[in-house]
Amino acid sequence: MMSDPNLLSTPLFSVQQIKAAEVNAVKSGCVSLYELVERAGHAAFELLSERQANTSKVLVLAGHGNNAADAYITASLLLKSGFDVELQASLASHPSDELTQAINCFQVSGGETKPFDVTKIAIATIIVDGLLGTGIKGELSSELTKVINTVNGSNAWILSLDVPSGINPNTGSYQQTAIEANMTLVFGGFKKGLLTGKARHCCGEIKLANIGLNEFLPESSTAQINSFTLENTFLPRRRDAHKGNNGKVSIIGGDYGMAGAVRLAAEGCLRSGAGLVTVISRPEHQFIVSATRPELMFWGCELVDMEVYLKLGWASVLVIGPGLGNDDWGYNLLKAVDLTDKPCVIDADGLTQLIGMPMADKDWVLTPHPGEAAKLLGLSIAEVEKDRFAAAKRLHQKYKGVIVLKGAGTIIFDGNQYYVAPVGNPGLASGGCGDVLAGVIGGLIAQGYKSIEAACLGVVIHGSAADLAAQEGERGMLASDLMPYIRQLVN
Repeated sequence: MMSDPNLLSTPLFSVQQIKAAEVNAVKSGCVSLYELVERAGHAAFELLSERQANTSKVLVLAGHGNNAADAYITASLLLKSGFDVELQASLASHPSDELTQAINCFQVSGGETKPFDVTKIAIATIIVDGLLGTGIKGELSSELTKVINTVNGSNAWILSLDVPSGINPNTGSYQQTAIEANMTLVFGGFKKGLLTGKARHCCGEIKLANIGLNEFLPESSTAQINSFTLENTFLPRRRDAHKGNNGKVSIIGGDYGMAGAVRLAAEGCLRSGAGLVTVISRPEHQFIVSATRPELMFWGCELVDMEVYLKLGWASVLVIGPGLGNDDWGYNLLKAVDLTDKPCVIDADGLTQLIGMPMADKDWVLTPHPGEAAKLLGLSIAEVEKDRFAAAKRLHQKYKGVIVLKGAGTIIFDGNQYYVAPVGNPGLASGGCGDVLAGVIGGLIAQGYKSIEAACLGVVIHGSAADLAAQEGERGMLASDLMPYIRQLVN
C-alpha cells in the first residue's frame, strides 16, 4: 500500500528572488543591508570556529561586491577571536556602502588588506572564498582565473561564501573555471543552480545560514528532493494484497545484442514493487531474460503483430527504449506504443526514435541524459549543460509529459514545478544504470503513483541506491549492484 505523497522537498530560489527578499526585508524596517552582511559574516565565523577549531591560520580572499563584504566581516570576527588571518583582495574602485563599512570594521579589528599572492595561496591550509558570490558577470579576469586555479591546486580546506566563485548560481554552470570548495555556506535561501551541473562538483557540502529572509521569500517553483523524500511514502501493504494490486508492466526493447538493457529495466521494475512484468524483445533473448530472472515473463517479437498489441493492452504501464535500437524493428514498436492509451516511460533508444516522430503525449515520462536531450532539441551537449533548467523546459514545451533530465543533479519538470535531485554519484556513469531507472519509474506508475510523483521518487530511489552501493567504491559499480538497495528503499 502507498500513501498519497505530498513530496517532501526544500524550496530553491533564483538569485533574483533572494535579492528581492533582501530588498523587501530592508523596506520592512526589520533590518539593513549591512546587518544582513553582518549576519552572513557571523554565520561563516561560527562555522569556521566549530569546524576548524584546531587550526588558527586562515586565508580570506575577497572581491569587490557584497560577497567581499561578507568575507571582510568573517575576517574581522576571526581576528577578534585570535585566529591568524590574512586577507587578500582586489580593491573596488566604487565600493558599496556595505563593503566600505565591512572594510572599516576589518581595519578597526587590526586587519590589513593585501594584494593577491598566488605563492601564499598555494600553501594555505584554510581558505575562505569571498571573491565573487552571486555577482559573476561575463568572463573572469586573468587575475581571478589565476587565483581560482591556484586555490584549486592547493591542499587547503575551502569554504565558499554563498556560492563557489565562478559558478552561475541560477544554472550550476561556469564559463572558464570555478572554486572547488569543500563546503559552501549559502545565505538566506538555497540557490537552485548549486544542486545541479558543474556546481555538484564545486560546492562540496552545502549548509544554509538563516539570516532572516524566510518571511520575505516568495513561493518557489523549484524544489530539492533527496532521500528524506522517501520518508512515510511507502506504507505497508495490506495483508490481503495480491500481485494484481501492484500493476502490470510491459518492458519493450532489446534489439540484437542488447538483451541486457531490457533485462535490467525489467528487474528494476520488479524491484520497485510492480506485481507483474513482461519483457517484449527479440525471440533470441528469451533465455538471457528468463534464465537469469525467472520471475519475468517474456514475449518474443519478430514483427509487430496482433499478439504484440495484446501484450501492450494487457499492461497498465509501458516502458520502451532500453536497447530498442534505431532500426525499423524499434521504430514499429514505438509506433505501436503510440497507438495505445497507456501511461508510458520512454528512455534510451526510444528517445532517439522519437526525434523523427510527430508525437507529444501528456501521459509519458521522458528520461534523457544530456546527449539525448541535445539530440531531441537540436542543440549541442554544451548548450544543454549551460542551463539544465532551460533545457528541461524546452523539452517539455516540445514533447509535453514529465521530463527527467538526468545527470549530476537530475532535474524533473512537469510544466509547473521543477524538482532537483542531488543524489547519486559517478558510479552511475556505466552501462545499464539508466535502464534501471526507467524500470523503477514504470514500476511506481504501475503501483498508482502519478507520473510526476513516480519520476521524482524513482530518481531519488535510483540515486540513493547508487549512494548505498558506492560504499564499496564508485569505480566498478554495476547497474545490477543497485537492485538490493532499490528493494530496501521502497520498503
